[in-house]
Amino acid sequence: MPKTILITGAAGFIGSNFVRLLLRSGEYDYIRILDALTYAGNLDNLAGCLDDPRVKFIQGDIANSEAARRAMRGCNAVVHFAAETHVDRSLSSADPFLHTNVLGTYVLLETARESDIGKFLHISTDEVYGPMIEDSAKEDYPFNPSSPYSASKVAAEAMVNAYRVSFGIPTVVVRPANNYGPYQFPEKLIPFFVKRAVEGKSLPVYGEGLQVRDWLHVEDNCRAILLALREGKSGDVFNIGTDNHHKNIEITRRIIEILGLGEDRIEYVTDRLGHDFRYAVDSTKIRNLGWRPEIPFDKGFKDTVLWFARQFGG
Repeated sequence: MPKTILITGAAGFIGSNFVRLLLRSGEYDYIRILDALTYAGNLDNLAGCLDDPRVKFIQGDIANSEAARRAMRGCNAVVHFAAETHVDRSLSSADPFLHTNVLGTYVLLETARESDIGKFLHISTDEVYGPMIEDSAKEDYPFNPSSPYSASKVAAEAMVNAYRVSFGIPTVVVRPANNYGPYQFPEKLIPFFVKRAVEGKSLPVYGEGLQVRDWLHVEDNCRAILLALREGKSGDVFNIGTDNHHKNIEITRRIIEILGLGEDRIEYVTDRLGHDFRYAVDSTKIRNLGWRPEIPFDKGFKDTVLWFARQFGG
């Protein structure tokens, strides 16, 4: 029998990169995409993929039961990327985050319960653990969300776990670190700063820019997700990180150096509310399955900055 997989949110940043990996891998005969094409979803991100006869695109909201049933019918597996993800936007209005991240996940799980899905892989985030001052969180570390965004992802994970326990849906959860790479929407740090730099504007750094993130190339992340999809057992949770920690001010200085600009472009602005100082995860579990990051940070970062500079006409 043909194998069919549903990818939600595949017109977004990580999802579109994952579709490309799936097409190269040939592990599924058919790839079905469900995406609402909100502001961060763009069919251009899937350029070249939608012409492949293995791919079928369905536009729809994951929180709409009819759309979810139509997309999931006949699928063997689901990889659930669709989410509102930008912390700043969640501070302005949490409504879209509750709608997509919580209600949408519930609707997908309910549909999976009706559809006899073989595996439901949920994409979470390292932000569910909250700030890590020194340690790295293992998968059993307690949740401590600091923003409406991370709180909505905790709620989504709780729903995923409940449907596994109550209804026997075989679920796997991954919690990736801070992704970077091509096709990211320009509200996140690298594309946002590159766009402003190309436009001759300042680069607004929160506080003193001392917040620390673990930078994970999207292609390395997608390979880890595919491995978790292959090898993960129901109830498994996997952190995905590189131990590649950099302060935001260091990232900003790297961007202006690559673009040949001066530090006078940096503008220090009032820090955002509840800004977590540091995220860090222990990814021993996924590494024990054989995963390793393959893209050196210096190369991946420079290639990403230059990719966005070309997109923005720099």
